[in-house]
Amino acid sequence: MYKALFTPIIFFLFCTQTVQAQNENSPLDTRVNLLFGLNQPVFADGFNVEGNIFYKRFAFDYSHGVSLDFSGNTVSGELADQQLKVHMPYTTGFGVGYRFNHWFNLRLEPKWHRFEISYDSDTPLEVSDEIVSYNTFSLGIGAYFNWRPFAKKSNALSGIMVAPSIRYWPRVSSSLADNEFTYDNQLTGQTETHEAMQAGINNTPFIFNVSIGYSLPINK
Repeated sequence: MYKALFTPIIFFLFCTQTVQAQNENSPLDTRVNLLFGLNQPVFADGFNVEGNIFYKRFAFDYSHGVSLDFSGNTVSGELADQQLKVHMPYTTGFGVGYRFNHWFNLRLEPKWHRFEISYDSDTPLEVSDEIVSYNTFSLGIGAYFNWRPFAKKSNALSGIMVAPSIRYWPRVSSSLADNEFTYDNQLTGQTETHEAMQAGINNTPFIFNVSIGYSLPINK
């Protein structure tokens, strides 16, 4: 647990010190961004909203994902073998980071996630489809790229923003005892063990996303 907790912090500090020597010396404007993730509606039938504040070299954010679903071709490994699907009512948290220039920043991000695990089957079952629900906490690092394709325009188009991101959010803890749950699977007929999930792609800590939205400058 302690390794999972401190590794992202150490890595974040290392990246900050390494890239800081290469940052731009020009003053950075204060900005507020409102962004919407594309991966969530496309791949998980859900929704995600993110708000950013950039002040000098500091970056602050809050993001909230709602009603994310994974089943069928979007699950693999243990989930596919046990014929399970995943519903995430929410995934939420904030970030604090460092802005190296107007287009790149790193953030340290504590996040909370809710998982509801159930059978992925159209066959009527003897009991409720839901197997177990639990919460997890992750602490990771995110690298964010802010691109305004019309930044040189003098009209409202200048605020349009595209923000690709790469994040590493390892699970630190969960509400499950020993981070796992053992149960009798009605579909496989076996006693199975479900391990508390990671928050990223294909049950890993890694997340790749592209968000779109609008950025506004805040005058001093």
